[in-house]
Amino acid sequence: MSSFEQPPPPLPPGHLRVVPLGGVGEIGRNMTVLEYGGRLLVIDCGVLFPEEHQPGVDLVLPDFTFLQDRWDDVEAVVLTHGHEDHIGGVPYLIQAGLHAPIVGSRFTLGLLDAKLTERRLDSDEVEVAAGQTVRFGPFACEFVAVNHSIPDALAVAVTTEAGTLFHTGDFKADPTPLDARLTDMGAFFELGKRGVDLLLSDSTNADVPGFVATERDIGPVLDRVIGEASGRVFVVCTSSHVHRIQQVLNAARNRQRHVAIIGRSMIRNAGIANELGYLSVPPGLVLTVDEVDKLPDDAMLVLCTGSQGEPEAALSRMARGQHKDFTLSQGDTVIFASSLIPGNESAVYRLIDRLAYNGVDVITRQQAPIHVSGHAAAGELLTVLNALKPRNFMPVHGEGRHLRAHAKLAMRVGVPEDRVLVVRDGAVVDLGDGKASVVGQVSAGFTYVDGGGVGDVGEESLRDRLILGDEGFISAVVVVDSRSGRVVAGPEISARGFADEEAPLDDIRQRVADDIANAPLAEPVDADELRRVIRRSIGSQVSRVHRRRPMILVYVVET
Repeated sequence: MSSFEQPPPPLPPGHLRVVPLGGVGEIGRNMTVLEYGGRLLVIDCGVLFPEEHQPGVDLVLPDFTFLQDRWDDVEAVVLTHGHEDHIGGVPYLIQAGLHAPIVGSRFTLGLLDAKLTERRLDSDEVEVAAGQTVRFGPFACEFVAVNHSIPDALAVAVTTEAGTLFHTGDFKADPTPLDARLTDMGAFFELGKRGVDLLLSDSTNADVPGFVATERDIGPVLDRVIGEASGRVFVVCTSSHVHRIQQVLNAARNRQRHVAIIGRSMIRNAGIANELGYLSVPPGLVLTVDEVDKLPDDAMLVLCTGSQGEPEAALSRMARGQHKDFTLSQGDTVIFASSLIPGNESAVYRLIDRLAYNGVDVITRQQAPIHVSGHAAAGELLTVLNALKPRNFMPVHGEGRHLRAHAKLAMRVGVPEDRVLVVRDGAVVDLGDGKASVVGQVSAGFTYVDGGGVGDVGEESLRDRLILGDEGFISAVVVVDSRSGRVVAGPEISARGFADEEAPLDDIRQRVADDIANAPLAEPVDADELRRVIRRSIGSQVSRVHRRRPMILVYVVET
């Protein structure tokens, strides 16, 4: 288990290069690039949702720098499934220069098409299904059915002259899935017999012992919880979790409640799933918002977005009383039929607190088992490792603790420690002669989407935003006579987010005036030197007296 900081050497002939650009050391932003013989294959391109230390950011993308000037080398982009952390970055990849075909299952491409239509983008698409093998340049891609919290998920075995790489995508081994589509362990064992040279496997629940519960256990619990509610019921879940949506619809029908669906992504994804046959909507069950709003409280259910506490999602706006159709109040029940994505805990708990103060009954998986994970736990991961018997192993899709836990599982089943690679985004791994090794590092930082800008905001801008949010800013203006070169007015000190009272500013104003008077400034005054004197004066005063570090803006005006 090693890491390199230097750029990688040229790829040796007959070797396969593997470069994770996202999703390794984090949950989200999944993207892996394979290279063989000068040709590239991309697996997934997802987004990461911003955390509190990234103010103003809408989405976080992988760094596409590795692909710059190599768009003609890309044979295809293979999508394992339709979750945002695996397909959400594809429109930005196309805008950056991608023109290779995009490969995925029927439902995955259906979700992607809706995203591309919204952005008025086109793509060449190749629909694949489990059991198919399709060649893209030197990459023979064999697709294998896996079970996950979204229909039509696929794993992919990629074979080149360097050997076979198997990427599980996100998966679990639910023995009784709602759609009867099992993770194809038979194909896993067959691939293991043929030989897997490098395994990349989902690590999200590697530190959770045992096996994930079956989705079928959730339906009766949802039915009971909804049946026990006497007022209006609002169910929030991930908009792409079609199986959970189906269970909610079934429970609503059983409890004689009609359903309204709100939230742009929920309406869009439910519509796509229904159109493609992945969702069965009982006739007359789903009504318009106006129709449902006229029903008695105990005869209605609202299915909505906002499971991660997103401020602009339907649930958050209803909790704030800012939704155009519904406001949550005393007697309502909100059911979180979802799990927390790491990093969103604070936002979700703030939302739950707001709901509680409004008199809303909130039910999460802590109160009732109304959600199960879509990711395999340690028992399932051990089964997969035993089935595939990989010669080399690289855990993916997880934070550091998940990757390390998965690495230990691999070593338990016999993968040699020197062939278990725990890496970070940007690591360059070469597979050749049956051995995988880290050989270098490429750029794999965060690319921020802020409004209409992609990559316009960097770490420095985010640091400035955090300083402004935490410490405020102080501005100083002085006027210099352009003929004499002397300071003739100021300093005028103002602040925002620093202090409500004027007294601290008076102290700062006096300190700056004294420092200007005592500074050995040349005549005529050099504007840059004057700015430095004022900035040092303000910084010293606020640090010494107030123990603060606001942003300091200094303006020298010549008149």
